Amino acid sequence: MIALANKNISFSTITSFLKTGNKTSRFFGYTGLTVGVILLLCCVQMYINLNQLLKEKNPRKNGFDFISVTKTITNDNMGKDNRFSDEDVADFKKQSFITDAAPLISNQFRAKASAGDLIPFSTDLFLETIQNNFIDTVPPTFNWQVGQQDVPIIFSADFLEMYNVFAPAQGLPQLSESSISAVNIILECIDANGKSTKFSGHIVAVSDRINSVIVPKTFLEWGNKTFGNLPQQPAARVYIKTIDANSASLQNYLQQKNYHVNKDKTKFGRVKSTLQAIIAGLAGLAILVVLLSILLFSFYLQLMISKSKDNLQLLLTLGYSPLWLSKTVAKKWVPIFAIIILVALAATQFFQFMFQQNFIAGQDKLSPFIDIYVLSLAAILFSICLFANFGLIKKQLYKL
Repeated sequence: MIALANKNISFSTITSFLKTGNKTSRFFGYTGLTVGVILLLCCVQMYINLNQLLKEKNPRKNGFDFISVTKTITNDNMGKDNRFSDEDVADFKKQSFITDAAPLISNQFRAKASAGDLIPFSTDLFLETIQNNFIDTVPPTFNWQVGQQDVPIIFSADFLEMYNVFAPAQGLPQLSESSISAVNIILECIDANGKSTKFSGHIVAVSDRINSVIVPKTFLEWGNKTFGNLPQQPAARVYIKTIDANSASLQNYLQQKNYHVNKDKTKFGRVKSTLQAIIAGLAGLAILVVLLSILLFSFYLQLMISKSKDNLQLLLTLGYSPLWLSKTVAKKWVPIFAIIILVALAATQFFQFMFQQNFIAGQDKLSPFIDIYVLSLAAILFSICLFANFGLIKKQLYKL
């Protein structure tokens, strides 16, 4: 008979046995929980927006960022050797946020370049080389063997742009990326005794990634040994390959090591780190508000059960199990928690729509709707509130 009664009796039947307590504490508990959930959901949505927007601002090539790193030169270390040792390069590779690292080997001998009668221009030149997988454009002809007279060269796109700005004032022709490959370059290598050896060179590609004059590694290693008569020297510049140049871990590592990078490559990383810190602080505040609201609500439940102790003991004496009473009483707050979560989702959706429409450029790159992760978080918060509520009521009833 009691088991049958348990199936048919609802909260409305036993509500007269409960003394609900102070309505003010309930109001503040509900209000605090609503505000905390809204703030937490908005923080998560803003974090997602931030990552999407900065990803658009910093498009990567082949899924990776390539960054040139040098040691910062100060008044204190001007007279010291500020090149990278093999240990420094190995330390780069050990970092989880760096996929690979490669030093740029430079020429240890004097090099000059001229273009003959077509372009009456001659200049001292610095040459560098690096692993081919760090270069963005490597044609099949970019190789050299000892005894080969022709030296293939990869030229920096920035250098070509500088030349085209400088050329008209000097009466020199401007060149396009395609036409520069037709220019015959005389590459002159000079050893320590002043003896000159000439090679013919031609530009086989233009690089947007590396600001240098790149020659095959075999040529520069042979040239340093032949003309420089020096063992391989440490590199003054290292290129690192990373999944995200805006990674906060990478920024902190470079700052701790006092390494210098191109600010344009990592400017969004600094902005991202600052905004993420602000969002994390707000999210922490939101979590604190949610926890305090749940704590306030638990005090209310404890007070309600304490005031209704005699009546609940009577129900238990009549044969109602603590588990059934816990589930039945807990059901009262299911609609309330559902309303709180729905209000928070509606407020977050309104915030996202207004942000997408009024506060950013490139509106087509950001969805006006809240992200699936925000919906998932809302579902998790709803479940936490239900289980915390049920667990507290059950614990209190088993104490009776």
